[in-house]
Order: sequence, then structure tokens, then C-alpha cells
Amino acid sequence: MIKQNSQTSTAYLLLILTTIFWSGNFIVGKAASMYDIPPFSLNFFRWFFAGLILMPFTYKEILKKRNYILKNIGFFVILGVTSITIFNSIVYYSLYYTQVINGVLMISTIPVWIIFISSLLNIEKTNIFQIIGVILSLTGVIFIITKADFDLIQNLDFNKGDLTMVVAMFSWAIYSALLKKKKYEITQITLLQVVIMTGLIFLIPIYFVEMNYGNLIKLEKPFILTLTYVVIFPGLAAFFFWIKGISIIGANRAGVFLHLMPIFGAIMAMVIFKEKFMFYHFLGAMFIIAGITLSNKRKIKT
Repeated sequence: MIKQNSQTSTAYLLLILTTIFWSGNFIVGKAASMYDIPPFSLNFFRWFFAGLILMPFTYKEILKKRNYILKNIGFFVILGVTSITIFNSIVYYSLYYTQVINGVLMISTIPVWIIFISSLLNIEKTNIFQIIGVILSLTGVIFIITKADFDLIQNLDFNKGDLTMVVAMFSWAIYSALLKKKKYEITQITLLQVVIMTGLIFLIPIYFVEMNYGNLIKLEKPFILTLTYVVIFPGLAAFFFWIKGISIIGANRAGVFLHLMPIFGAIMAMVIFKEKFMFYHFLGAMFIIAGITLSNKRKIKT
């Protein structure tokens, strides 16, 4: 029992760090658009260097388990395409046309899609606590996004950046749900490496298409700083933490932690843009925390 509680606490810590790193990814992604850093090229180099860094630690196991990897290559391709190729590319693309706040709003739909897909594929059963937890968390997100002014919802004019962000979030939900579907015969770091490699294969032609349209990377300070952050934190660290967290507590329970991103995003905005912490931030945070707590409850204590 003590070991199980310890593992759960570890999962919570890893998932909280993941949401912090991913919140920063949205802010850095928006900054990249301001410096005209091509979104698909940024994503390509992000995962190219991440894979390069991981290779010395994973190539031996990849060679040793190559038969297992090739046998399940179709499944790994789906993981790579949904997470590396589609999700990350479209997030950077979307931030060219939409605000960070809209992107964070979209991410609040992921836990709902994870629960739906997990139930559809018989990966995990959904309980009433998870459903209520998602509703509470979504309510908290709405408070933060709308500043507790519900009239603001009617004025949200979703552009193509918002619409493509929906595709990105749906793609991530599929990836997260499928992660729980299998028991893997490779370590989590090697799993991440395989996912990166398969995702990069499908990123290569997209990268060249973007270059052919004249969208070229400029090796200047903004690109170097942006690339450094996205490779180390939302790239390697967050992906590994996300995989580990899901392996411990499951995709449904892990997914609700994504509702922390609006909170961390607001804090980062306060530090970077000198915004003030308002009452609606506090109100939203309370609902999000309540939602996460409830969604992690499995049964009624007797």
C-alpha cells in the first residue's frame, strides 16, 4: 500500500512538471511566431535533436529489441504520427493565427477525448468521479479563459488557428489513450525514441514542403533559444514524464492534469507580461484542483 501511494505521488509530480513544461511550450511557440520561425521546421529540428540526444542511451536496446519493434511498427507509427508529426506541428502552426489563451482553452478538451477514446477502444472504464472531475475542471478553465464573464464566450471568434488546434488536441488524446493499450517490452526512454523516430519520418516531407514555400530557418538568437527550450523541456523531459505518469495511473486520470496548464500559463503571463492575479484566476484554480482530486477517486469509501 505504501509503495502504491509512493508511485501515485511520483506520477502526480511528473504530471505537474509536464504541464509546467508544456505551458511554457505554448508561450515559446507564440514567441516563435513573432520572430517568423517556421512552425513545421521548428518542430522538425526539435525532435531531430531530441532523438539525437537520446540515441546513445537507446540504440543498444533498439538493436536488441528490433524484432519486437518491427513486429509492432504499425502501432508505433500511429503513436509517432499522432504525437510528433501532427500534434506538435499543428500547435506551433496554430499559434501563428491564434492567441495562447485560445490554445490553452483547446487543451482543456483533451481529457474529455481521452475518456471517450479509452472507453471506445475498451482501454479503460470510465467512472462517475472522472466524469464529474472533468466537468469541474472544465468549469475552472472557463472561469480563467472568460475572466468569469460569461458574456465573453459569445464574442470568441474562432479562426483557422483555433480550428487546427482542435485537430491537434484530438490527435494528442488518441496518442494518450493508445499509450495505455499495450504493455511494452522496451523501456520508456526507448519507447520515446521509437515514437520520435517514427514521427520524424513523416515530418521530413512536411519540412521540405515548408522550405520550398520560402519559409527558412534563420540561425539567429531567437531560434537558438527557442529550440533549446523546446528540445529539453517540453520535448524530452515532458514526453518522458507523460509516458511514465500514464503507465502509473492511467490515461484518464493523467489527462485531467492538463487542466493545470491554464493556471501555469496565467502564472507565466504574470511573470513575463506583468499581468495581475485576479479573483477569476483563484476561482478557476479551485475548480480545477477539485476536478483533479475527484477524478482520481476510484470508489466510494465505506
